Amino acid sequence: MNKDYIKPNNWSIIEEGFDAENVEASESIFSLGNGAMGQRANFEEHYSGPTFQGSYIAGVYYPDKTKVGWWKNGYPEYFAKVLNAPSWIGIDINVNKEQLDLFTSKKVKNFRRELNMKEGWLSRSFEVTLQNNIDIQVEAKRFLSLELDEVGAIEYSITPLNSHADLVITPYIDAGITNEDSNWDDKFWNISNLIVEGDQAFIEAQTMKTDFHTCTFMQSECRVNNQNAGLQPQVIKTDNKISFIYKISINQNETFTIQKFAGYTADRNYDRNKLIQAAQNTLSEAAKLGFDELLNNQKQAWAKIWQMADITIEGDVKAQQAIRFNIFQLNQTYLGTDASLNIGPKGFTGEKYGGSTYWDTEAYCIPFYMATKDQHVARTLLEYRYNHLQKAIENAEKLGFSNGAALYPMVTMNGEECHNEWEITFEEIHRNGAIAFAIYNYYRFTGDYSYIPEKGLEVLIGIARFWHQRATFSTQKNKYVILGVTGPNEYENNVNNNWYTNYIAKWCIDYTTENIDKIKAEYNSDYTRIMNKVSLSEVEIAKWKKVADNMYFPYSEDHNVFLQQDGFLDKELITVADLDKSQRPINQKWSWDRILRSPYIKQADTLQGFYFFEDHFSMEDLERHFDFYEPFTVHESSLSPCVHSVQAAKLGRMDQAYEFYLRTSRLDLDDYNHEVHEGLHITSMAGTWMSIVEGFGGMRIKKGALAFEPRIPKQWSAYSFKVNFRHQILKVTVDHKEVKFQLASEKELQIFVNDDSVILHPDKLVSV
Repeated sequence: MNKDYIKPNNWSIIEEGFDAENVEASESIFSLGNGAMGQRANFEEHYSGPTFQGSYIAGVYYPDKTKVGWWKNGYPEYFAKVLNAPSWIGIDINVNKEQLDLFTSKKVKNFRRELNMKEGWLSRSFEVTLQNNIDIQVEAKRFLSLELDEVGAIEYSITPLNSHADLVITPYIDAGITNEDSNWDDKFWNISNLIVEGDQAFIEAQTMKTDFHTCTFMQSECRVNNQNAGLQPQVIKTDNKISFIYKISINQNETFTIQKFAGYTADRNYDRNKLIQAAQNTLSEAAKLGFDELLNNQKQAWAKIWQMADITIEGDVKAQQAIRFNIFQLNQTYLGTDASLNIGPKGFTGEKYGGSTYWDTEAYCIPFYMATKDQHVARTLLEYRYNHLQKAIENAEKLGFSNGAALYPMVTMNGEECHNEWEITFEEIHRNGAIAFAIYNYYRFTGDYSYIPEKGLEVLIGIARFWHQRATFSTQKNKYVILGVTGPNEYENNVNNNWYTNYIAKWCIDYTTENIDKIKAEYNSDYTRIMNKVSLSEVEIAKWKKVADNMYFPYSEDHNVFLQQDGFLDKELITVADLDKSQRPINQKWSWDRILRSPYIKQADTLQGFYFFEDHFSMEDLERHFDFYEPFTVHESSLSPCVHSVQAAKLGRMDQAYEFYLRTSRLDLDDYNHEVHEGLHITSMAGTWMSIVEGFGGMRIKKGALAFEPRIPKQWSAYSFKVNFRHQILKVTVDHKEVKFQLASEKELQIFVNDDSVILHPDKLVSV
């Protein structure tokens, strides 16, 4: 793949010139979503070259049986697959008995694909010479409606350029699909019904095992030179596919256009016996509006999102394009409208990683959604975990824990663990800490304490019980230790006393006891209800405190740093700068054994703790640890560069911060890790937002107020962003001379700028 083929543009992702080598990467990069469904940017017409077909319905999954060499107690029984759903985009094109296929055509020219992020649509245009020497021009546009989120719309036009043409146009819906990553090649879908009524077609199918019922639907209309062509289709039904065949002859330079509305209804939203009726109602609504009106509404819906979420960058088009791409994909993946959904690491762009929810949501995504939407969306994400608390307790019980100890899953669809690598499933337990930290972070940012007595404290108690039981008292160290873990750095497995894990375990216990005391004092009825529900005693709390107060933290006196884990200094400490570049990325060049023995760090680990708990340490502490660990970090996790960018900016190392920003923001656009064909890194995109707002903008919460320490990369002339802080919208604009604040609110707001108090008044521009 040519890594640098995406054209720089402020508001669009643009590809010019057709190259079959780029097709699968582009299918990821140009993906569409609307929170309820999504699809890779597969061609509508037939394509015989290498392609990764993918359409996805939010919340619909399959529990593919785990495939391991030998079974272990507590092992997840399945690995949840994001299901490739029945496809509705297909429109086969036949011109004078020759099939349109860009892979086998004689010549393709003027190929252009655009993902317009400002307005939320995907277009493609090209001229092609078929094997029969007919030249045709194609223009296609499609979008997934935000207004009617079960509907996608396609407008596909064909113009013969050197001859009249006999066209056969075949729009179809196809349930005969498979997943790329099936463990056992099981059948995931059972097709129960294929129905055609007039110009509408419906395929009902349900998932095996999970029994989700869905209806895939379509409706088409044909035009010539923008006049209704009045065509009646021939209908062909097979076991898993419905096709409408339209035949027409058109003259040279006449334009044939088909408009297709299609999508899904599912029993997550409707009675499973009324899915076709729901689809008919949806199609009726879409057809009544028409393609142009739906598109206009799409533009307005995206304009509303951008009004709050946009970050502007002046003087650096690639940086501007990148941040908007990240913000766009985050909003395509999750909009906060359905409390049962979460933010999958690939969103709607691929199948890798399987589950819908990782600790990425709490560690990286919640800050983005808190600040760019309203606190309700972030609270919905917290409630998702509360709703899965009982499952987290069951997950812990499978591993031998008791008394309501909760271990949240590494990967989940429904609260149940479904990750099938033992060193992650059993040992990457720091994920519990991120879930607790998100509760703290939500309260810190929003000032809304009500979540904790209503729901959050029960989650914190389950997590504190887990840490208490997971720690072991070491008579040798006279401290509590946590053995056999994997920290955020997954290039070290089954290590003892990962500093980040031990630190966040202690913090979780301390934070839980702090909130128990607060709720006892201020929310007495909630306190009584919760204590009775979880059977918590002062004796048990005292046992927790003993663990927290006596937690062991590995430390090197020689280097004056906390050690990532007990054995880190036993490694051959060769920095990344001294590693042969031909060996990178090591996860694709080295054996796992070699990686585990190396000092190389996949992502921020000790530094992840310094990111979360920045105010626990001095600037000198941060600088010392950053200088020690970053040189060993290969940044082969998408979650790594953003944390380092924030910290480099805080340390005033702007060249390094900018380099990390570009790496996190253009990770997929420039395919840094040689894997974009598998799908985009959605959750790490929230880290890109953090790199600007928390890194360059220096935004923090101090004394319950917003605080800023703004910086600007030399490559930019200015940048701006907005945050929704406690129902007050603040716009921040930074250039090389000053920082400007503008408050959209009915009351004044106190902020801190470089530790100085500044009072902002509604709609008055303040320059500092």
